[in-house]
Formats: sequence, structure tokens, C-alpha cells
Amino acid sequence: MKTIGLIGGMSWESTELYYRIINETVKENLGGLHSAKCLLYSVNFEEIEKYQSTDQWEKSAEVLTEIAKKLEDAGADFIGICTNTMHKTVPYMEKSINIPILHIAEATVEEIKAQNIKKVALLGTKYTMIEDFYKEKILESGIEVIIPNEDDIKIINDIIYDELCLGKVEFKSKEKYLKIIEKMKNQGVKGVILGCTEIGLLISQKDVDIKVFDTTKIHAKKIALNVIKN
Repeated sequence: MKTIGLIGGMSWESTELYYRIINETVKENLGGLHSAKCLLYSVNFEEIEKYQSTDQWEKSAEVLTEIAKKLEDAGADFIGICTNTMHKTVPYMEKSINIPILHIAEATVEEIKAQNIKKVALLGTKYTMIEDFYKEKILESGIEVIIPNEDDIKIINDIIYDELCLGKVEFKSKEKYLKIIEKMKNQGVKGVILGCTEIGLLISQKDVDIKVFDTTKIHAKKIALNVIKN
């Protein structure tokens, strides 16, 4: 069995889900008392968020790179970053480590293609929605991706940082998300990417009638299967 190097804590609420899903998936596949061999480095999200909000991405990349090096030195066979937004730093990180990073967007694209869906909506932090580091992974695969309008981007982002990352799950916020998804459904999307690992705390497949791609579940299961793959 391979050893995972997880970088979590962004936020810890979703990292908790990663740990559970990874171990459940390993047990489902191997049975018995099997669980995942895992090294977890959980950051102080307050520090990382300050680098995000002040546009110090190189600084945040340096922090995550040093963590990845420590995990590699400790015996990790590959890295899983338990957040969508910080995959912006992956190209920087890959220059300094010798083990692969299992990319959350690439895992999600595989699921979208398996469903034969050609047009999706992307929800996430403002960085994930507006910048290209995530969307380009989807577009390169031949899938059209659209994002909400400026006002809705602010609503989505504020709920993530002011509520979900603090463990607050509010019904009124769920209603706001569902209204935004409905608008985008009217633009012809056949699926919606929950491109922030906390959004799954608020929205699930039972809430909408188009395909939901919960990146937390997709990524965690992909990580687990990579653990047991020869």
C-alpha cells in the first residue's frame, strides 16, 4: 500500500471529510480492518487565507512546498492537497518535489467525461471561479465551463469564507446557492462542479436535478484508489 501525503486544514472541516472518505474507500475495496496509510499536515488556515487575500500567492506556494517536502521526506509516495483553491500553487510545488501531486481538477474532469457531459457550471472561491488555473484543466479536456455573474461570485465566495470555513451551515445560504445554480442551469449547463471542498457541506445531489460533481468526494476517492493501486 502506498502512503498518502495529505496537506489539509484549508479548512479543517473539509479535511475531516477527506480522512473519512479515504478510509471508507480503502476499506470498501480491501475489506477487513484495512485503512489508508496516511501522513497529514494540517496548516493554520488563518495564515494561508491572509496570503490569498493579499495576493501573496508565491508566499503561500512556498509554505505548501515546504510542507510537501516534509511529507516526501517522511515517506509519502504522492501528495493530495485537500482544497481546490490552493491547486493554484501546484506548478510551483512540482518544481521542488520528486513525488506526484494528484490534482483535484484532473480527477473531477475524469468524472465529468465519464458522465459524457459537455457543459458545466463552476462554483468555488472567487479565485477558483475567476482565474484560469482551474478552468483551464476543464477547457483543455473539451468541456465548456461557465461561472456565475459578478454579484453571484461575491455571494458564493462570502458564504465560503464567512460561514462554511467556520463550520456554519445556514439554510438561507443554501437557498442562495440553489438560486444561482438555477440561473446557470438556464444557460444550458448539465452539471455543476462544487469547486470548493466546503460547498458539499451545503449542497448535495438531492438538492438539484442536474449532475453534481462534489470535488471533495471525487478527489478523496481518487486518492484512496491511488493508495491501493499497484
